[in-house]
Amino acid sequence: MFDGIARRVVSIWFHRLASDRFLRQYPLSGPFALTIKHSNANRLYCLNTEAAQQGLHQGMSHSDARAFCPKLQTAPADLYRDQQFLLTLRRWATRYCPWVGLEGRDGLVLDISGSSHLFGGEDNMLSDIRTGLTRAGLSAQIGLADTRGAAWALAHFGEGQAAPGAMLPALKDLPVAALRLDVKTTTALIRLGLRKIGDLATTPRAPLTRRFGPNVVMRLDQALGQQVEEITPLAAPPHYGVRMTLPEPIGLIDDVMAGTKRLLTRLCATLKTHEMGARVFVVTLRRVDQGHQEVELRLARPLRDPLRILPLFEKGLSEIDAGFGIDQLRLEATQTEALPAQQMTHVATDSDDRLDDLITRLGTRIGLENIQRFLPADSHIPERSFITSPAAYSTAASGWVCRNPRPLCLFHPEPIAGGGSYPPTHFRWRRMSLTTGRATGPERITPEWWFDDDNWRSGLRDYWRVETTQGRRLWLFYTPQNPGWYVQGEFA
Repeated sequence: MFDGIARRVVSIWFHRLASDRFLRQYPLSGPFALTIKHSNANRLYCLNTEAAQQGLHQGMSHSDARAFCPKLQTAPADLYRDQQFLLTLRRWATRYCPWVGLEGRDGLVLDISGSSHLFGGEDNMLSDIRTGLTRAGLSAQIGLADTRGAAWALAHFGEGQAAPGAMLPALKDLPVAALRLDVKTTTALIRLGLRKIGDLATTPRAPLTRRFGPNVVMRLDQALGQQVEEITPLAAPPHYGVRMTLPEPIGLIDDVMAGTKRLLTRLCATLKTHEMGARVFVVTLRRVDQGHQEVELRLARPLRDPLRILPLFEKGLSEIDAGFGIDQLRLEATQTEALPAQQMTHVATDSDDRLDDLITRLGTRIGLENIQRFLPADSHIPERSFITSPAAYSTAASGWVCRNPRPLCLFHPEPIAGGGSYPPTHFRWRRMSLTTGRATGPERITPEWWFDDDNWRSGLRDYWRVETTQGRRLWLFYTPQNPGWYVQGEFA
């Protein structure tokens, strides 16, 4: 690839990636560790320096660690966020070279062939990498060599540099585990007396291949540069953001909306190319006094239709303070979801689109999470026959099964005076004297014995729909096993 230039590879191992990421967001002092559940037990997953100095180690049970170190602070590990953070570091590392790949779950590998001179040489590049990571609060061990295997070995077991063409002198004193071998093979090699890479390099290859297979020799050759091992860089993810710099400052809402429309058209075209839809848009307005204002739009559904999205920005943009004028607009889709193209049919309607737009408009005022939707639940108990869920993050369900009418308003049972199994003729409810005009029922509902519910300890319930002469339409029930009358709902 780079004719005439020796290949040089940098391996970066973030040995405390998870805890460093957590402590960057939630700074703490003292021993700290992330825990993960393994085999029905909480075990230490990643420790900070203070916890390691206390003698704690990865894989230790949480209870034992707290016994050894009572001041230990812990939090559950989040493997997904760790992986996303590593991808962010990969993007940062592309400032040094375009060939950057992942090395497991906690490392990066960089092919810096032909790019180190841009930073004043290899030493200056490594110093710049280390300074940047230290400033970001990350612990890292760095190895530099001609091959990927040798750089990995130096990063994990030696943290140093191997001179060009001199892999064996740099690796000969490292343990055989530095060749990326599994634990079983490493243990078997140590039992044979082959503890270091130098011992392995001087051992005849044929017996090694017969005893351990071709993997041991292959890893040794890859580390020493006798067998090629490629570095596969990750493709940069698409960036869903556009920007517009204006020659003259603007301040009128119509001008801002017009600029937003132009940005939205470009951004939605990019989303359509990748078959993605945006859940959250952020418009950043830069004023001529270098101040910034942001307007966030959270959508009830992922969208990429600029004509539907633009009116939803109007409320947020109308509340901004333009100051002496705005000279730059930046629009970014900060949260996206897959939105594949769908086949249109003659029975398609836009009723769902209008409901989603209404939810979005209401959500810009009171928050999307506060708009709830009722969903059916598999239970004949009235208060358990439904659940509530945020409308923006759920879809309407049609599985409602109700043989008898249910009141529009359902509340906790309120006792009333009455005797017998038929609704009382006269009763007082909420300081009102009511007279039964018409009663329909009963509808007997039995408690669900598999749930321990204190509200249903009175046993069976006989429900009645009662129309009072005063106009109230109530839902009463009688408990024959523990006689008593209650009001639980009111019809419209």
